[in-house]
Amino acid sequence: MTSATRQHGTPAAALPARLIATDLDGTLLRDDKSVSARTVAALAAAEEAGIEVFFVTGRPARWMDVVSDHVHGHGLAICGNGAAVVDLHGGPGAHRFVKVRELARKNALAAVRLLREAAPGTVFAVEQTYGFHQEPDYPKLHMEIPDAVLPAEELLAPDGPAAGQPVLKILAYHPSLDPDAFLTLARLTVGGHANVTRSSPSALLELSGPGVSKASTLALCCAERGISHEEVVAFGDMPNDVEMLTWAGQSYAMGNAHPDAIAAASGRTVANNDDGVAVVIEQLLADRG
Repeated sequence: MTSATRQHGTPAAALPARLIATDLDGTLLRDDKSVSARTVAALAAAEEAGIEVFFVTGRPARWMDVVSDHVHGHGLAICGNGAAVVDLHGGPGAHRFVKVRELARKNALAAVRLLREAAPGTVFAVEQTYGFHQEPDYPKLHMEIPDAVLPAEELLAPDGPAAGQPVLKILAYHPSLDPDAFLTLARLTVGGHANVTRSSPSALLELSGPGVSKASTLALCCAERGISHEEVVAFGDMPNDVEMLTWAGQSYAMGNAHPDAIAAASGRTVANNDDGVAVVIEQLLADRG
């Protein structure tokens, strides 16, 4: 595939795009975590044409330095799979939280208990607005030093080290389960206590508050701007993008996308390493004349 295509039978959007919502890892970013010159130019051209660009990612705010130099206009990003809306203008370490949709501690504790019972060997980490904590056996997946290392039940206790800030999400890792099988099991097990998804190639799940997803937070941001879902173009590659790809008026799964993302999107583009987001943006702008 050398260009962007719509899935068979999917009509072009009736309304012109007013907002582009793009995932980062595996989508906008190349595998080396860089943003290509072509993509930088496409994002700037979209903003110049009056189309807002939102970065919508599972990443925490402190990992947004990869795109902080490429924010134009409003400079807002949706982080933590919808758990936070962040103003990136301050640069790394100085991000301002505009909106927080936290995971209640009682829900987090219930999810931890249920997953321990359903999938023995699961280990957990706790992601907060400014902090990261993990259990002793949680692997070094994130290349950072945790603020505290304790069992999840202690981390989430009312007087625990994570008590001072909202919990954005819980990370649950299993050393041997198939990633998709773990996701299915967790969704059946956790029920209404949390929204469960994944974005990693490993068996690493991300648990947010009930109803919190990239799509639901993006919908809130769009409503505040008077933008309908038909006016949104979305890009993604993993299960945590599925709701957003389904919700947007136009959506594109990357050439490297997970099957669930492909099924959810209305179109396909080339892989992240081939600047698939830029390919679509360039075509959108050309179609506008």
